[in-house]
Amino acid sequence: MAYKILIVDDEKMLTELLSSHLQDCGYETFVAEDAEQAISMLNTYPDLILLDINMPEMDGLELCKIIRNNVTCPILFLTARITEQDKVNGLQVGGDDYITKPFSLQELTARVAAHLRRDERSKCTPKIVSSQGLIVNLAERKFFYGERSLNLSNREFDIVEFLMSNANQIFDKERIYEAVWGFNAEGDSNVIKEHIRKIRNKLTEATGKEYIETVWGMGYRWKK
Repeated sequence: MAYKILIVDDEKMLTELLSSHLQDCGYETFVAEDAEQAISMLNTYPDLILLDINMPEMDGLELCKIIRNNVTCPILFLTARITEQDKVNGLQVGGDDYITKPFSLQELTARVAAHLRRDERSKCTPKIVSSQGLIVNLAERKFFYGERSLNLSNREFDIVEFLMSNANQIFDKERIYEAVWGFNAEGDSNVIKEHIRKIRNKLTEATGKEYIETVWGMGYRWKK
């Protein structure tokens, strides 16, 4: 199976060049033009991320800080910055290497291959699900929005995991109850309504966004 590489850069000509070259080298590539797109593509489980520092809205350093809590794969910065302090900053926020523009494709390919080999020897990638800036580490049962950690009860976590994993699908409270508590559980599915209320309050307080939509007469769905 080909290694997957996520390229994050707002220079379209460069991303097209890198994507084409890396595909020729046998890699599977994904391209994001900004931080928001990059976070949404964490669901592809990249084996390595090429990350530009100078991007609009959120730069690569800030994005690296946010995703490093949940992503263990190598992150290689691509940037025109050349000072020693810039390199230190990149490594301190979780980057693994620093490639200065302009660079040769031969050098880039060699560094990518070296980091993938090194990572393969100690690879332990957690399962990550992301949605609208919300990052969920399913292996460690942790939620993050930016650098902020969200605290959910075990049942709340299970409900969110089920809805997120089936985003845009509508489930009534009986189906959610069966998925979380089990088919043979003794109890009342009406508890789902209260759990959904608590989850919404916590997510809205932390993010200012509505993730769970009520479809009247039908149930609930997670909005992508």
